[in-house]
Amino acid sequence: MSDHEVETFESTDAGASKTVPMQAGSVRKGGYIVIKGKACKVIDVSTSKTGKHGHAKCHFVAEDIFTGKRCDELVPAGHNLEVPVVSKAEYTLLDIDDDDHMSLMDEKGDTREDLKLPDDRSGDSAFALAQEVQKKFDEGAEVVVTIMSAMGIDQLSGWKEAAN
Repeated sequence: MSDHEVETFESTDAGASKTVPMQAGSVRKGGYIVIKGKACKVIDVSTSKTGKHGHAKCHFVAEDIFTGKRCDELVPAGHNLEVPVVSKAEYTLLDIDDDDHMSLMDEKGDTREDLKLPDDRSGDSAFALAQEVQKKFDEGAEVVVTIMSAMGIDQLSGWKEAAN
């Protein structure tokens, strides 16, 4: 993650259909899991030894990829859990309107205008990211933003200046 990247918040319709099952013992640090319906990135995972009842347990400490909130989960190592399908895409920032909606263009020339810059309710790091993007755009810089997608949610997660 570069200096200008942070996972941020902008919600749309979330659904569980964008997940795949994976055995808990196979999930590693840096991977993704679903905890309480939220897509989370694993910060730490520890596995206990098999106890007298026969199951090793995996303790996951994770962070919501959109809000940055910490969460944890304890799962038997042999049980399946849901893993979100996470993707990232880059767009050239064309405009930011008065309501903070971004006008974005992908490398094919297709545009989208359905995403807003994160506001102060999205958390300090998300709001700081939005302010950086707004400032660079106002200065006339050509900005490329990264949009992270998972579980039906698309959100701003980073930016960089376009290479000329």
